[in-house]
Amino acid sequence: MKRMLPLAIPVVCAVLSSVNLPAQAPPNPSNLPDPFGASPAATSHPRPDSGPVVLEWVPPALAQLSTQATARSSFTLDRTMLTAAAGLMQDSDDEVRQAVSKLDGVSVHLLRFGAEGVADPSQVDAVRQAYHLRGWKHLVTTTNSGSPLRNGTTDVWLVMDGVNLRGAVLLAETPKSLTLVTVAGNLSPVDLLHLRGHFGIPRFDGDRLMGAQVQ
Repeated sequence: MKRMLPLAIPVVCAVLSSVNLPAQAPPNPSNLPDPFGASPAATSHPRPDSGPVVLEWVPPALAQLSTQATARSSFTLDRTMLTAAAGLMQDSDDEVRQAVSKLDGVSVHLLRFGAEGVADPSQVDAVRQAYHLRGWKHLVTTTNSGSPLRNGTTDVWLVMDGVNLRGAVLLAETPKSLTLVTVAGNLSPVDLLHLRGHFGIPRFDGDRLMGAQVQ
């Protein structure tokens, strides 16, 4: 624990309060597969109805999109790093801190497509379809308005365990970027709303999340 905290805190501080990911994400160990690559785990569609949510799983289409990107980064925050982050929060963030305490981990993948780039719409749709095939419940799609660089949509998928969530996936698409976030833990829908804007989790309109009928 004492050895991990000095490494965890700088990474956590960089992603604590912003949707934007750090300029330099922690490198993957050489013995781990490329998170954007089509590994055996990424080419299958394991259903999430039993066991914990797998943070390392990404849709195969993400690997295809990564070849079009001008920049890409990824990172995973485990429970130890998230606990360290919660300890750095102000007292006014008590609701966020309580939500963080229920997390097992968060993984984030970011693709940027540059001034002239754009994500292949068919591949983005394939990412969405992959979660449908896995049995994730597509709860809500929100549209964000604002500056042209921030215009886009955010899709939210959930794995339900009664009234609580065992996991969630958020796909935020803008004209020049694509962000895929997987959240694992034992959360309520309200907890997920409190986590918006932290650890790379996109901000999205949560009005339809509460009490919405799962599609």
